[in-house]
Amino acid sequence: MLEVTLSKEYQIVIPPEIRESLQLKAGQKFSLVIKNDLISLIPQKTTMESLRGILKDANIDNIRDRNERV
Repeated sequence: MLEVTLSKEYQIVIPPEIRESLQLKAGQKFSLVIKNDLISLIPQKTTMESLRGILKDANIDNIRDRNERV
């Protein structure tokens, strides 16, 4: 288990082996989830580049027209 220390400025350094394995970049944002005494940092990877091709095979045949909406 890796161990980190909270600095006087309340900062934690993510060890290099974790940064490299998760391909983390400086300035990247994280979601923070707290459950009981557990703190989870979840890297946000929703950049425009990561969304490329997400709708490539989407079927739009049954999409309602604006006039059909309630």
